[in-house]
Amino acid sequence: MHKIDMDDWARREHFEFFRTWDYPHFNMCGNVDITAFLPVVKARNSTITVGLIYLLTRAANSIREFRHRIRGESVVEHPVVHPACTILMKDDSFSFCYFDYMDDFGRFSKSAAERIANVRENPSLQERTSDHWLYMTSIPWVSFTSFMHPMQLSPADSVPRFAWGKYFNAGDRLLLPLSVQGHHAVMDGLHIGRYYEKVQAMLDRPDLGPGGLIDD
Repeated sequence: MHKIDMDDWARREHFEFFRTWDYPHFNMCGNVDITAFLPVVKARNSTITVGLIYLLTRAANSIREFRHRIRGESVVEHPVVHPACTILMKDDSFSFCYFDYMDDFGRFSKSAAERIANVRENPSLQERTSDHWLYMTSIPWVSFTSFMHPMQLSPADSVPRFAWGKYFNAGDRLLLPLSVQGHHAVMDGLHIGRYYEKVQAMLDRPDLGPGGLIDD
């Protein structure tokens, strides 16, 4: 982790402008195409939840603004950020689950399955104090077109938030609604737009490159 040099940071004026707002977060929601992605995840004996957690985190780590966090008057950049996701319990409540991101999908999937199994036996809403997280949730019952996350506002944290909904058929394609939320003091619509482009490129070719969904 390193501290951003505020004197040499192109976003300094934007940071100063937005960081004191009562609600500085902004949210985008759009459909992504998972037609190529879904059969690859199933072929790896994983789940769409674990596959999406991995892919969304991998994309976020490739864009530095998603690794920026506000610390008082300063901004830091994490070398790697990790996913934290809500997990549904048998009694219809939910628990928080924290994961260690790994480039290799096979290793990540195995570790994530173990974490989820443990959380289902030992549910907890205990929050981790670090800010190197990406907060995620799944709403698989609704193909939503907008989304709002609950959050503290005193002060508002700078952790990006993600939600995905029920996928649906659109002709011969499978589409999935994806919501992405960020703190406007550290990112703009441009960065979230680039994030959607990165996510879709990975969904279209989930077998590309070391650490891809097909990594053997």
